[in-house]
Amino acid sequence: MAKMSEKALLARDAKRNIAAEIRRGMQEMRAGRAARVHHVEVPEALEARMRSGLSQQKFADVLGVSARTLQDWEQGRRKPTGAARSLLAIAAKRPDVLREVLAA
Repeated sequence: MAKMSEKALLARDAKRNIAAEIRRGMQEMRAGRAARVHHVEVPEALEARMRSGLSQQKFADVLGVSARTLQDWEQGRRKPTGAARSLLAIAAKRPDVLREVLAA
């Protein structure tokens, strides 16, 4: 999109009814017709840790990985493999198990 000149911007804005645009937008939102819907995919490692309620360091210790590795998983830079994937699946479904292991 090309940049508009100052004069063109002022001419465009002079024709707009901002209050009406905001009202129309609010009505669409209330009716469930949002203009944009964003779906954010949460990495499985982050979801599992959040369900467990543990800090990154404690969660990494329980999984037997470094905090840096866990951060890479949570930020989507790397994907867990092998046993770590299995542990994350257990942590996501049964976070109480991790807390129980930590208490022992």
